[in-house]
Amino acid sequence: MSNRFTQYILAAMVLGIIMGAAIYNFLPDTRAEWASAINLIAMMFLRLIKMIIAPLVFATLVGGIAHMGSGAKLGRIFAKTMGWFISASFVSLLLGLVMVNLLQPGANFPGTLPAAGQSTGLPVSAFSIEKFLTHLIPTSIADAMAQNEILQIVIFAVFFSVAMGAMPERSKPILAMIDDISHIMLKVTSYVMLFAPLAVWAAITATVAKNGLAVLWKLVVFMGGFYLSLAILWTILVIVGFIVIGPRYSHLLKLIREPLMIAFSTASSEAAYPKTLEGLNRFGASSRISSFVLPLGYSFNLDGTMMYCTFASIFIAQSYHIDMPLGTQLAMLATLMITSKGVAGVPRASLVVIASTLAQFNIPEAGLLMIMGIDTFLDMGRSATNVIGNTLATSVVAKWEGELGPEHALGPGDVVPEDMVPGEVPAMAGHG
Repeated sequence: MSNRFTQYILAAMVLGIIMGAAIYNFLPDTRAEWASAINLIAMMFLRLIKMIIAPLVFATLVGGIAHMGSGAKLGRIFAKTMGWFISASFVSLLLGLVMVNLLQPGANFPGTLPAAGQSTGLPVSAFSIEKFLTHLIPTSIADAMAQNEILQIVIFAVFFSVAMGAMPERSKPILAMIDDISHIMLKVTSYVMLFAPLAVWAAITATVAKNGLAVLWKLVVFMGGFYLSLAILWTILVIVGFIVIGPRYSHLLKLIREPLMIAFSTASSEAAYPKTLEGLNRFGASSRISSFVLPLGYSFNLDGTMMYCTFASIFIAQSYHIDMPLGTQLAMLATLMITSKGVAGVPRASLVVIASTLAQFNIPEAGLLMIMGIDTFLDMGRSATNVIGNTLATSVVAKWEGELGPEHALGPGDVVPEDMVPGEVPAMAGHG
């Protein structure tokens, strides 16, 4: 991985903080306009990422499953993957619950509480099994791709791949074409990622210019407690990684530096998907495994988001001095285990989940207004944690399946073009 590209990302983050603080302090009358204009660059980058996600996920996933062989193997990998996801989600939720009870960040909240009946404006609706299950199945694959509904794309890709396996002779030219599409889409990805440092600068600058760094002090206890909890979760994930994978896990942590920084600075784990896939392939995880587990992880294994859900929910209850017995808190944990799986692709997804959960336990939804102003800063940590959680899950499943090879440079056997050096500017076609 290119150290130069990593340095560009770090430099962009530092420059963004400096310029954002300067705009906030010296241009108070126009800070909103500046933030909006600069944020346009970050939004364009995120739209570029969204543009490539659907075909990238579909092509790599279909190619990976089609090369797996038997349906029994696919079922075994799926069972191991979901077992890991459920376990990781439970640990993340439980850690958030334990930490918020230990730290009590809302017990003596110094600020003024929003009126209990005040609306947050979030699209809240009651969770139902029927709604969740029907959401899994796309009514149209074109619509699923248009909306970047990764879970729906995964469902269709699985059916498509199994059907290809049942018709091996007819599917040969289709599979060859899909493999070519995978290579082409990741070449497109390499071009898109050239804009990552610029997008990182824009995202950080806009956030600081709009809110200022002083906004963090209003909820410093809450933010400090949350990031302390994230640090503990990271420690747990890293320890588990070393236990299951061994000492070479440290190499994976080095390989995902770039996607971690991209996810943190843009507050989007989706933006880090292409680089995450690339890092896993370089680490030695089979492309068949990584292209299957990673997309599923974006719906079922959001460790940082999980922990935030319990931490923020109990914080709001503490702020309003609502007594939450242990049994009620465990019931909330069980509810969040289910509700958190049904909101893929919704802006501020974690806030929507929390708002829906608060209503079920008679906690004022208005409490979310306290943390909405700093949610971007919190989302940065959540997004980075989601990335490290999904890379660990993918590498563990690859290890269990005996498909974790030695670390290597990307080549024809991977779903990344062999002529692309990660982090370096690729040569333009026709210009050597």
